[in-house]
Amino acid sequence: MSVLTLLLAGPLQAWGASARFTRRTTEAAPTKSGVLGILAAAQGIQRGDDNRLAELAALRFGVRIDQPGTRIRDFQTAHHRVTEKSMPLSERFYLADAVFTAGVDGDHTLLATLHNALRNPVYPPFLGRRSCPPAHAVELAVRDTTLTRALREEPWHAADWYQKLHRTTLTVPLVILRDANPGDHDGDTLRDYPLSYAAGQRRHALRTVVSENVDVVNPRAHVRPPARQPVPHHDPFGPLEDTL
Repeated sequence: MSVLTLLLAGPLQAWGASARFTRRTTEAAPTKSGVLGILAAAQGIQRGDDNRLAELAALRFGVRIDQPGTRIRDFQTAHHRVTEKSMPLSERFYLADAVFTAGVDGDHTLLATLHNALRNPVYPPFLGRRSCPPAHAVELAVRDTTLTRALREEPWHAADWYQKLHRTTLTVPLVILRDANPGDHDGDTLRDYPLSYAAGQRRHALRTVVSENVDVVNPRAHVRPPARQPVPHHDPFGPLEDTL
């Protein structure tokens, strides 16, 4: 099997597993439905094409939290286009300054096709909502390995300023959230398995998510601030003494 890895980083992200009109929340990490939506958009898959979506949904999914970010809340107002009446005040939650490494596990040919599609997408990617563009190219690489190993071995992609905060440690503990294997007995359920993206008829099934910890190498561990240079001695009265 092969793994396609992706870098999900941007000023704002929003990965909602459940939402109502007046309250749109976000999970603490990208959802399978949201990431597969990026892949489907890159290929130009239409919202009602459930057969092609099923091929993507069969891929095993995992994500590593490289930089958790901060959850923020925004308020939005709107007016009805015809009646001009004010719509209810709504809340939108986002993750600010977050970075994630995601991966999908499946057939090499399919993943290579998805990798090429991400390089030349039919529809541009966004991080959960259209108002959240990525800060970098989304695609990373296709590797012949397992999903867990790919997420364990991928370099730490946190921002430089965030890595500098941890430069006193050689390794950094991170969390991986992945699809449960047949032998896994512990996990949380999330309504995040996409069955249809059809407008007005979106459907999702439950999937089991397993959490595991991993230590990654900190590239900033040996970076030290430059040594402080000694201040040269300065006698403010020296020039006066020379003239006397």
